[in-house]
Amino acid sequence: MLLQVSNLSKSYGVNAVLHHITFQVQHKEKIGIVGVNGAGKSTLLKIIAGEMSADSGDIHKSKETTLGYLAQNSGLQSERTIIEEMRTVFAHLIEAENELRELEVRIADPSLHENEKLYADTMERYAKRSDWFREQGGFEINTRINSVLHGMGFGSFDHNTPISTLSGGQKTRLALARILLQAPDLLMLDEPTNHLDIETLTWLESYLRSYSGAILVVSHDRYFLDALTGTTIEIERHAARRYSGNYSRYLELKAAQYETDLKHYEKQQEEIARMEQFIQRNIVRASTTKRAQSRRKALEKMDRVEKPLGELKKAHFSFEVERMTGKDVLTVSDLSITFPGRNTPLLDNVSFQLSRGETVALIGPNGIGKSTLLKALTGAMEPSGGTIAFGSHVKIGYYDQEHARLNSNNTVLEEVWSAYPHLEEVKIRTVLGNFLFSGEDVLKRISALSGGEKARVSLSKLMLAKANVLILDEPTNHLDLFSKEMLEAALIDYEGTLLFISHDRYFLNKMAERIVELSPEGIQHFLGNYDDMLEKKRDMEADKELSQISTAPAKLKQEAETAAAAIAGTYEANKQAKQAERSRQRKLEKLENDIARLEEQIAELEQQLTEPEVFNDYVRIGEIQANIDERKKALEEAYEQWEQHME
Repeated sequence: MLLQVSNLSKSYGVNAVLHHITFQVQHKEKIGIVGVNGAGKSTLLKIIAGEMSADSGDIHKSKETTLGYLAQNSGLQSERTIIEEMRTVFAHLIEAENELRELEVRIADPSLHENEKLYADTMERYAKRSDWFREQGGFEINTRINSVLHGMGFGSFDHNTPISTLSGGQKTRLALARILLQAPDLLMLDEPTNHLDIETLTWLESYLRSYSGAILVVSHDRYFLDALTGTTIEIERHAARRYSGNYSRYLELKAAQYETDLKHYEKQQEEIARMEQFIQRNIVRASTTKRAQSRRKALEKMDRVEKPLGELKKAHFSFEVERMTGKDVLTVSDLSITFPGRNTPLLDNVSFQLSRGETVALIGPNGIGKSTLLKALTGAMEPSGGTIAFGSHVKIGYYDQEHARLNSNNTVLEEVWSAYPHLEEVKIRTVLGNFLFSGEDVLKRISALSGGEKARVSLSKLMLAKANVLILDEPTNHLDLFSKEMLEAALIDYEGTLLFISHDRYFLNKMAERIVELSPEGIQHFLGNYDDMLEKKRDMEADKELSQISTAPAKLKQEAETAAAAIAGTYEANKQAKQAERSRQRKLEKLENDIARLEEQIAELEQQLTEPEVFNDYVRIGEIQANIDERKKALEEAYEQWEQHME
């Protein structure tokens, strides 16, 4: 055991954040910490790291155990160059290396040989320090530094670049690189996937999977959690609960645990009801009063099972379309964008099209120009060449990952209401309530909001726009796992056209029907989602290898061509099957949402029929009954369609 957290509690004023948190971290264990924004995940890591004190509880670890903590968005602040900063991690080894060089000079001095004892002592010291240096990895310092810097996206950088000249995202990646080189026994990471592109994310996953120490990670990246963690700790309602398995397994176990707890509660409630009925019937009868009193005592001593708490309130929203576009939504032809003062364009010869109803993802490494392209599409930046042509009746809704369009001086209510002044205050408050801003929350200043709260404000404005084309730049950034699920559900039901940037591979797999990849070599188009793209790239690599044997004998060439044809045929068949399955799953999800909504509406209308003010109003009863019949008919049709898609 590396770490023991016992009965940890923390409050801010009267607001409890963590309450009696207890868990252990075993050697080499990789644990994901999950929970909604504000649950206390970051606070927990800060307390363990010693950057914040707890109100009560204990943290136990051995003196030999080393901890490494990387806070969320904590960029590296240093006046050193990149290589100088990375080498400070190995200061003890560099010091030993310098001593070895000094010893080598002394050993080479002929005068040392005249004193046999001093010569022997020097040789012994050199042998011991040399063995220690080798065991501690002294000969691999440069290899380790270069490997980590390359993996974190600094492979093409001049390592003598001053850190002070880097961007905020680059400083954050460099801080992560530095802590990886430190290799502590327990590595604690708070949202390490922020500011990482897909290539860097993939490398980091691979590196952390083979990491020799234990890992405690807070993340909202489901793909990352599933790939890395084997244990999940959920922080919910100030308490912690441990689950064996990654994030997907945790969801299954949590749902099963809730059903089990609910059954135990309901079973006990039935038993309590039977006992109370027996007591009421028999307490007044002389012949049975003793039995009734015995039951009453048993009832008083019973350990009551608490009713399991349902799901926390989640954001709930949908994107409606006021008017549909024409078939052709967007045509980008030979687009180039060059920043002032630069000779070479950031983007060059970019061409693609969007058709009505498509869901297209735009991906590529950081700095390639994805966000710049979206700004050009929304008119926020002028291209230096090429054309952007929108189709008929296009109304764009744009989501900016930096939330630059939010006025930091406004309250939440003012921010949304100022964008839609024609709406009544009650409507604005209702919409904000759907995004978890209720009561006094709507009076918070934008400047005081967290990243996740700003994201929800931007999404609320986007929802009210009723745009038929959504252009989204990293829409899942800063959203907790539950809010991401709500966003996915809303976008799956969206009837307009969607173009989005994302590094969230789970989101890409769920949403993308087509991928446009920007790279230094140009632009590539892939049908399908993220996994389909990876499969296509593997096939392209296989084709490339097969083409390299074109100089081989004719028989070998024929075998290679046959294999290539088989690969291509299998890929096309698999691609079509996957596309059909994704289409079926989307339709099923939409139908299930429709069925749930209709059933809820029917239940509400039937409840209205029992209300006293309606009961004697025959006209109102007729109207309500007509609504019920209409929704039941729609429900029956939805069930029929659902059954057809399940076959």
